[in-house]
Amino acid sequence: MTRGTTQRSYTIKEAAVLTGLPASTLRYYESIGVISPISRGASSKHRVYDEDDLDELMWVACLAATGMSVSDMRTYVANGRLGPDAAADQIELLSNQAERLAAEAEHLVLRQRYVALKVDYWHAVRAGDAERAELLSGEARKLADALKRPTR
Repeated sequence: MTRGTTQRSYTIKEAAVLTGLPASTLRYYESIGVISPISRGASSKHRVYDEDDLDELMWVACLAATGMSVSDMRTYVANGRLGPDAAADQIELLSNQAERLAAEAEHLVLRQRYVALKVDYWHAVRAGDAERAELLSGEARKLADALKRPTR
């Protein structure tokens, strides 16, 4: 006796909940080719997501969470379908994203340092320590200049 394997299907609303991506984003990603075309219900013509669609959406959602551009996500998904032949391209794509994230992290650290300096500045002002306030103000100005520089 053979056992039939039935895959569960999901509505767009269910897929949105499960992936954390809004339904509008799911439709958009499909329309621009980030994800494969989604099958439609025979009578309703509504999108019907299966387990494979959800799997693809989950890794697209993870890529989106890293701040990866839509163009790079599209490339990543297309490369993923090529398997091992695209490994070098995938490594380059993800390495570039890692560099962008590192630059963002550095910029975030600068922003945190700036805020900490401003807190210290206002503590000095409140304490009437004009010399320390002036010193901190100068440091904050230098840091503000660094913050104005674009990230990589």
